[in-house]
Amino acid sequence: MCGIVGLFLKDKALEPRLGEMLSEMLITMTDRGPDSAGIAVYSQDREGRAKLTVQADDPGRFAGLGDEMAKVLGSDVTVRIKDTHAVIDLPDAKMAEARAALKELRPDARVMSAGEAIEIYKEVGLPGDVANRFDIPHLAGSHGIGHTRMATESAVTTLGAHPFSTGADQCLVHNGSLSNHNSLRRQLAREGVSVETENDSEVAAAYLTWKMQQGHSLGEALESGLEDLDGFFTFVVGTKDGFGVVRDPIACKPAVMAETDQYVAFGSEYRALVNLPGIEEARVWEPEPATVYFWKH
Repeated sequence: MCGIVGLFLKDKALEPRLGEMLSEMLITMTDRGPDSAGIAVYSQDREGRAKLTVQADDPGRFAGLGDEMAKVLGSDVTVRIKDTHAVIDLPDAKMAEARAALKELRPDARVMSAGEAIEIYKEVGLPGDVANRFDIPHLAGSHGIGHTRMATESAVTTLGAHPFSTGADQCLVHNGSLSNHNSLRRQLAREGVSVETENDSEVAAAYLTWKMQQGHSLGEALESGLEDLDGFFTFVVGTKDGFGVVRDPIACKPAVMAETDQYVAFGSEYRALVNLPGIEEARVWEPEPATVYFWKH
């Protein structure tokens, strides 16, 4: 099962409503996967600044973290706490140093995402509950993707929820199943790319990150995935300035897209799109099998 939504805004006037629209789309998909949910939101990046989004079972663990990291990094650091997550704002040049410091200062904290524009919030629970816990409807941004999960191959945990982020400003959500994810996991490990969970979707995300680290564009990485990833899948992928969709050659998982002058939208079912502005005038279609779709700011 599982449900995916994605929204790429062409019209800047809609950016204050990104979180609101994405949340409504995802809540509509609740019955496709009620065990956990997550949303990745991309906002306008600020010159020289980056964000590290982390999670802890006890949000009290984030108290004082900003001052502690500022002391270690010798830089201005702020921490915004949202339920079990915290967004650490820091100089972009200090990201690697900050991740190392986090392991020392809060070894129980789990990194959800890192980059100049991305924030990922995910937890066990219904999409509506997850969205409200993190105040997703009030988040602004240029594009984002969401996922509601029905666990079939790994445990119902926060780390097992989508989206998966394995590279700076990169994330992926997945509906389907990969049959060769264990062999790919071993291959990626030999290439120095680590995967933290048993979820096959994280392997797919890591594969795309590895390809892009080799100089491939997202579109080229997705094209390669059609050859190297065995199974059935629909992927929706986000980067700092783009949004991509691809289905396997059989395309047995449901998917629908809509495009207007204001946005491009994706949903596992059309009902996820029906409340978007101007949907009556949109071009609506089912993504073709083995075809990469990509939009970029």
